[in-house]
Amino acid sequence: MSAWNVDPYLLFAISLVAALTWLPALRDNRIRQWLAAILLLVVAFVSPLCALSSALFSARAVHHFVLISLAAPFIWRFVFSRETFWDRVPLIFIFVFHTTMLWLWHLPVPYAWALSGNAPYWIMEVPLFLSALWLWREILDVRRPAGGALIVSAATLLQMTALGAFLTFASHPLFSPHFLTSQAYGLSPLEDQQLAGLLMWIPASLPFAAAFLFRVARALTQPSDGLLVGRTAAASRLLH
Repeated sequence: MSAWNVDPYLLFAISLVAALTWLPALRDNRIRQWLAAILLLVVAFVSPLCALSSALFSARAVHHFVLISLAAPFIWRFVFSRETFWDRVPLIFIFVFHTTMLWLWHLPVPYAWALSGNAPYWIMEVPLFLSALWLWREILDVRRPAGGALIVSAATLLQMTALGAFLTFASHPLFSPHFLTSQAYGLSPLEDQQLAGLLMWIPASLPFAAAFLFRVARALTQPSDGLLVGRTAAASRLLH
């Protein structure tokens, strides 16, 4: 519990993110949401969870859960506060980009490389978090078509379930950086991996399920956000 990460470069990076997102949060009167997002980034990278994730793969799953399923949906609107050329990127590309990042950094060889040094670690974390921000923008931004949001949230829910099941039901431990570290916490490497799979399978997927239900409810109560209109627009974005 005393292993807080107070690296000055890390604290500067989080402070920079906070500064760049403060004005959009103030303009939209979403200070509490902004504060929750920054606190979640502190939990992920500064609190002892960061150190524990170097020893336990299950803690790494919690770490990524905090980033992808909690911090990203809180902070996306402050990052994408203005219309840019990113708005014209096909929806299928955004989904594939995030899915690729999520699976890539939860496969044995890339994961072991990512924990081999500071630079590889940030090459894992930064694209993963940015892809989650981009994805949540498509899901939660009510200006985006409801059909596309429903497709993306459902597809993400399914692929996270598949990744969680893959980790849970693997017959042997896969992640060498944790072969000699998990026993100190009362877990075998396989048990640690199975716990990580369950965490990704259920808790990390719940926000996407909630987002799916939110867009369904909004589509039913807001005629301008209707499902049929959303599906037509989503199909167009998927193809162009």
